[in-house]
Amino acid sequence: MTIRLSRNDYETMLREAQTRAPQEACGLLAGTDEDGVRSIRKVYVLENTDHAAEHFSLNPQEQLSAIRDMRQSGLKPLGNWHSHPATPSRPSAEDIRLAFDKAATYCILSLAGKTPVLNAFHIESGTVRKENLIIQE
Repeated sequence: MTIRLSRNDYETMLREAQTRAPQEACGLLAGTDEDGVRSIRKVYVLENTDHAAEHFSLNPQEQLSAIRDMRQSGLKPLGNWHSHPATPSRPSAEDIRLAFDKAATYCILSLAGKTPVLNAFHIESGTVRKENLIIQE
């Protein structure tokens, strides 16, 4: 699976992750899914109701509002994103355990190194597969 993300949407995620650190930032991804290419058209920033550095829970009211907005905009829910303020850009054991939607793309933005790293993953039945992520200008 190939995931396409605009530079502007990447920067939205990065700003939110840097602002929320040391807590995890989180949100939803919406767009189109055609011929093995998921094009993210909108990144939703949602409250992490856990306010924690090592896990997140999406604000349910904001999540419902985002889904309504996706439907009104003709976009499909594609998955979610969250930050890892102090750990690498790979799913934690908790991320894998809580990955219930086998159709979702899970994007993880790490702030742990000198340069932020964003990766996309498919997680199904405890198996993690990295997806091809392209950030476009």
